[in-house]
Amino acid sequence: MIEVELIGVSVEVASNTPIVVLQEMSGAARSLSIFIGGPEATAIAFALEGVKAPRPLTHDLFKNVLDAIDVDIEHVVVSELRDATFYAELHLTNGDESWVVSARPSDALALAARVDCPIYVNDQVMNEAGVADVDADEGDDPDGSPEEVVEEFRQFIDSVRPEDFGA
Repeated sequence: MIEVELIGVSVEVASNTPIVVLQEMSGAARSLSIFIGGPEATAIAFALEGVKAPRPLTHDLFKNVLDAIDVDIEHVVVSELRDATFYAELHLTNGDESWVVSARPSDALALAARVDCPIYVNDQVMNEAGVADVDADEGDDPDGSPEEVVEEFRQFIDSVRPEDFGA
């Protein structure tokens, strides 16, 4: 497994679709972009920015339930890429007990951002879908600063309409 950092959410320009970007923490400095839905992108962006909703959002509720029953999210894994669909797992613990629960990557990452747990990508998934950062040696950020990425995403959220998501 390859440890990654949750860089943030952005909008893929050609399709005007939100994506979440993961960056390999060591090694080849590859990045992995996963298309996600608008609400999930908002949930991740809120967590990364430390935005507190007046009432718990779905991922906050799930975190609160886990806290109430004393279960920790040890880590999350983007575990598989099958038929152009990414799959993820939540690795949960409570003392000597542990569980692995299947999840959508967007939900797993939204939770990971809330509990500040490690995020991993299966080696095979990164080898298949990861993209090498050609500017890694130069320290350039081709996607702009985190503030620019957040502003770009806010503009996307402001322009999206319910009919953009189909029936």
